[in-house]
Amino acid sequence: MPNPKHRHSKARRDRRRAHDHLAQPPQSLCPHCFQPKLPHRVCPHCGMYEGRQVLNVEEI
Repeated sequence: MPNPKHRHSKARRDRRRAHDHLAQPPQSLCPHCFQPKLPHRVCPHCGMYEGRQVLNVEEI
């Protein structure tokens, strides 16, 4: 297998890695309290999932 003959600069390495960052997870709105939440998960603000109360969330 061929090996690199010269070292690549840090700038060249960083340009290659420019698109390796993590994407923001998708968000949807809770139909009950209209707060953003992850899809297919219990709403952390009101505790509702699929139109029923699943989690008891205390108001602070």
